Amino acid sequence: MTDQQNHINAFIKEVSLGEAKGKRVYFLGIGGIGMSAIARYFKSRGVVVSGYDKTETSLTSKLTEEGFNVHYADDINLIDQEASLFVYTPAIPKTHKEYNYLIENGFPVYKRSEVLGMIINQSYNICVAGTHGKTTTSSMIAHVLRDSDFGCNAFLGGITSNYNTNFWTNEKNVCVAEADEYDRSFLKLTPDVAVITSIDPDHLDIYETAENFVEAFISFSQKVKSGGLLISKFGLNKANGFESENQLTYSVDDNKADCFSFNIMHKNGSYYFDAQIKNQIVKGLSLHMGGMHNLENAVAAISVAKHLGISDEKIIHAVSNFKGVKRRFEYIVHTRGLIMIDDYAHHPQELSALIHGAKGLFAEKKCTLIFQPHLFTRTRDFATGFAAALNMADEVFLLPIYPARELPIEGVNSEIIAGLMNNPKVKCCSKTEILEIVKQQLEKGEIEMLITAGAGDIDTLVEPLKNILNKQA
Repeated sequence: MTDQQNHINAFIKEVSLGEAKGKRVYFLGIGGIGMSAIARYFKSRGVVVSGYDKTETSLTSKLTEEGFNVHYADDINLIDQEASLFVYTPAIPKTHKEYNYLIENGFPVYKRSEVLGMIINQSYNICVAGTHGKTTTSSMIAHVLRDSDFGCNAFLGGITSNYNTNFWTNEKNVCVAEADEYDRSFLKLTPDVAVITSIDPDHLDIYETAENFVEAFISFSQKVKSGGLLISKFGLNKANGFESENQLTYSVDDNKADCFSFNIMHKNGSYYFDAQIKNQIVKGLSLHMGGMHNLENAVAAISVAKHLGISDEKIIHAVSNFKGVKRRFEYIVHTRGLIMIDDYAHHPQELSALIHGAKGLFAEKKCTLIFQPHLFTRTRDFATGFAAALNMADEVFLLPIYPARELPIEGVNSEIIAGLMNNPKVKCCSKTEILEIVKQQLEKGEIEMLITAGAGDIDTLVEPLKNILNKQA
């Protein structure tokens, strides 16, 4: 270990003890959902936090309101050079001026995943990984621990509706964290309890092959501490060789799993059920969040809570008042006549689960879906899967691809998804056009259930669409 690494580890320990007040940390990409959680952690310990992000968003605006100094120009003169630590997201391009200045001049620059690992690996930590489901599952677990007064620190990949934040702190030395597979970030973590929700290949721009992607999850399973627990979705473990001394499997309703739900009923967009966790039965549970995939996430969260010894009564109470996560099967409009759901789904399996869940709850309603593909590489790699998932909807509108960190790839656009679909009701359009289309269809009575999906900036359409629908509702 270098002198610099020793110095940073000592600094992180100072921060955890509240002994680094007034010291400084600087973030490159402070507006990222995972980055902002860590930024909030440092600020909660009295550290002065500032940083750069590419564009102003609702999240960066909220950070500014909370007292963070955020700028949007890539300008080395705006770097806080007095900072003890510089944190960056791998989404920052390697051509970034501030990033290169810090690297070339020997500043202590660390990836977000490295810093998260340094923070949580000194505590009892519960880490949730998976291509899909990790944000909702980690948020459910953290909520159950908080609501039951078990207590935890939380580093989440979404804004919880109960608390309107992706981070909170607690005196108890327990952390719940989302374990991100992008750039193999989760391999920096050493969980006491690990949850693996899914391993459908993604990020092939990083991993290149599906086999490499799965291998990274196997490596993550090996990071569980001695005496710790691995909880994985039923069907993944035997097929992929997850390794841990102690293991449990879970499923939404397959009784061959160690943990599953049964006696499931759904009413008005909510689920009522019982759960078996190993040989114990928890009765009278309710989840007021749509999608059978979210019921499965709840089984994983309940399994963690039972492992920690939280009482059935407290688990039942916590699950019933879990309000969900922003942009995860989030009800925007929910009346008898109209339903609007917003979701972060940006992978074919996520889209399939979203549409299946929505149609299962509201089978009588026409399903109109607006989808914004995220990344040129993901669209190229999974175009056939996207087309198959979107065919489940009654009508589909495709927005242009949201590029995020990528440059355009010739021949890769939303039209290639449309061309692979056998649904005659699919149209490619702009964000401006979609507002007018929805308005016209609503006037004709052709909108019954509207879903917006994607990980880009489609969320900027949510409020305008909500206003259009509320006028009719």
